[in-house]
Amino acid sequence: MIRPHFRPGTTPAGFAVIAIGLVLLIHSLTVRNAYEIVLSAVVTLLWVALYAAGRWGKRRLAAMEPNWKPPSPLTANTQEETLITGIGFPAPWFFRLHVIIEGRFFPSGAPEGCPVFLETEVPERSPSASLRLSFPMSGIFQGEGSCRLKDIFGFFSFHCGLPQQRTVNVLCPPTVRKRLRVDPQSGAEDRRSKTSDDEERYYMREYAPGDRFRDINWKSSERIATLITRISPDTHEKTCRIEVYFRNYGPIAASLEELWLLDRAKARLAQFLRLLKESDDKYIFTVYTAQETWDLEDKEELEAFLEKLAALPFSPATNQHAMAATSGELFVFSTACDRGLQSFLITCNPRPVTVFLVESADEKRRNEAETLAVSEFAGAGCVPLPGWLFRRDKRRLTIAADHLERDYADTCLWKK
Repeated sequence: MIRPHFRPGTTPAGFAVIAIGLVLLIHSLTVRNAYEIVLSAVVTLLWVALYAAGRWGKRRLAAMEPNWKPPSPLTANTQEETLITGIGFPAPWFFRLHVIIEGRFFPSGAPEGCPVFLETEVPERSPSASLRLSFPMSGIFQGEGSCRLKDIFGFFSFHCGLPQQRTVNVLCPPTVRKRLRVDPQSGAEDRRSKTSDDEERYYMREYAPGDRFRDINWKSSERIATLITRISPDTHEKTCRIEVYFRNYGPIAASLEELWLLDRAKARLAQFLRLLKESDDKYIFTVYTAQETWDLEDKEELEAFLEKLAALPFSPATNQHAMAATSGELFVFSTACDRGLQSFLITCNPRPVTVFLVESADEKRRNEAETLAVSEFAGAGCVPLPGWLFRRDKRRLTIAADHLERDYADTCLWKK
């Protein structure tokens, strides 16, 4: 059985006021100072009246359920508004209703999260309120939305209503758009989309103007009330399957710099998949990660994967070998935290490999780097962890590949 927490609802300022008021009242009665008696009595009575009104309002709003629904999908650095509904209740005199969202944000799925606190005042007589829920990078946000009844003097803050909990995956902020080099003839293997238990449907398709009448399958057409045409196996449509490896290997207790490298690798992978899918909807992706393997055939599956990708953390290094699903080119996305990358590339031989590598920027590349400032967390309502202020490990990696594209990332305390 969960015991209810005792919450007096009095703020530090409220405690200070009633303490000062009582001290003044006792002192004024002792010295019999009429002015002090009146002043201290007014302060004390006002405090008691506000407290009674707040407790009454809290009981009246006990069944209120503030419904907060973050944007779906929620993308980092987009300054999107979160709408809170179900709060259209009048507050007592001298009180205002406030919406609080608090929880923890786990950047790039890190095991250690930073506290988040956001608050907004509900406009008077308004049935809803909006609050900016934005994060500087991808990750997971686990939060709770609740309401508080606060007086205009700042003496009281009463919890009211039923809190609502949410867990949201935050997608990566977009990266710098780059031109992609993909050759469908060498970078993917042509595969027929036939399956053994759907063979009949594979050799049939709906009738189109210009088809020969002798190719119509009248028996099947009569059964489904649609003209169906037989097609030759040599004319089947082909799909291009592209193999992608996302190597999210690295330290479990990662610094902010390392987490930012992982975020930028996710952003580069998301851009790669989306641009190819937009160029040709027939592309099918097989994506290997440290945790799982995905087959992405349509845009809905792609967007669902990208939402899960945002929450993928670093995984301990293991010996991974290239799967022999196709014989075409491999596309590998990784960070400079991946110390086993070169060994993996050796196992891919003789298949051609294109590597997209994200590493820390040196002095020469600092202007090309995508920079994350720790101050951006404070601006989003997050409290930066102390270790983020001091741990700035630089990660660089030397590898050999058929084709290598490097991206650079950097962190700083605040942007100039």
